[in-house]
Amino acid sequence: MNKSLLAFAHSLMGSVRDLLPIFLVIGFFQIFVLQQPLENISSLVSGIVFVILGLTFFIYGLEMGLFPIGESMANAFARKGSAFWLLIFAFSLGFGTTVAEPALIAIADEAARVAAQAGHIKNMQESMASYAIGLRFTVALSVGVAIVIGVMRILMNWPIHIMIMIGYMMVIVLTSFAPDEIIGIAYDSGGVTTSTITVPLVTALGVGLASSISGRNPMLDGFGLIAFASLLPIIFVLGYGMII
Repeated sequence: MNKSLLAFAHSLMGSVRDLLPIFLVIGFFQIFVLQQPLENISSLVSGIVFVILGLTFFIYGLEMGLFPIGESMANAFARKGSAFWLLIFAFSLGFGTTVAEPALIAIADEAARVAAQAGHIKNMQESMASYAIGLRFTVALSVGVAIVIGVMRILMNWPIHIMIMIGYMMVIVLTSFAPDEIIGIAYDSGGVTTSTITVPLVTALGVGLASSISGRNPMLDGFGLIAFASLLPIIFVLGYGMII
């Protein structure tokens, strides 16, 4: 068996191990608490198999593709010595991955639908689409700026804890002035941005960059970009709600 099959088998076993507690909890409550028979057993088993395979392929793909390319591009920019192009790449990476984030697309569409039902925007397809697009691009812009700040922190060796504390103080202040309808969406937007597409590439960028710069520790300096990517969307969406 070659190395690729061994790596895939290892990822498969890891997926089974990670998902097993979820299956056990659901099975326990279904059998012993709800005490109801399971319907469509064949569909349920097929779904479980697809979930396991899907997670396995996703993790295997990250290890083979996204992590290496993120680290290699960070190394290349560090060797090139161009801070300008590195920051342009960081912004583009944060903006592009966030716009394509499935979780953000879903929550933006749902927020537009609820806003229309509540009468905050016109209950028309065009108005809801405009609201959803505006929310998506606001969050994407914020993540792009967040990754730029995170890269600058690595380059300049700024203390992350001070920056995070300042950011959350800004969140508290803005929350006091933002309309109530946008606060929950703003706080959720910080979580949905850090999902399946954004996290792997951004993490690889940070680790690769910290590994390429003399005097930087990948463990201490390579992580933390996701914290900014979770924080700035809250600030930007609160501001977006105050403006619109």
